[in-house]
Amino acid sequence: MLTFTPFVSDDEVMAIGCGLVMRTLPKSKWTHSAHFAAALWLLRCHPEIDISCKMPELIRAYNEVTGVENTESSGYHETITQASLRAARAFRTNRTHLSLHETCNELMSSPFGRSDWLLAYWTRERLFSVEARRAWIEPDIQPLPF
Repeated sequence: MLTFTPFVSDDEVMAIGCGLVMRTLPKSKWTHSAHFAAALWLLRCHPEIDISCKMPELIRAYNEVTGVENTESSGYHETITQASLRAARAFRTNRTHLSLHETCNELMSSPFGRSDWLLAYWTRERLFSVEARRAWIEPDIQPLPF
């Protein structure tokens, strides 16, 4: 059973990525699947960018434009972002033959497509701590598989 609306074209994924970069993406479109779509778009279309460094900057700036404060309890979250980027990188490794939107759809149909996937690796308390929001912290349940 799908819990997301599948992407229908690479242009749709590109619009999300460009909307994040340009800070024009409507806030209602900044969903769990959009986070992964933007990451996969950047990885495929802008390999010259160090996404681990650039994505935090992009998300923080986007949050500010859309009225979301980056605080100790809301907005940008470093551990979630970096874990998700690792997942996106690992996921696309064996899917370079697929179109961008097909890769996004497969990722969203995988366990990573669940918004709670990180709780298989971190306890809720550790993942949602101020420490994890500010900086990368290692999983405390089991290591990430990639």
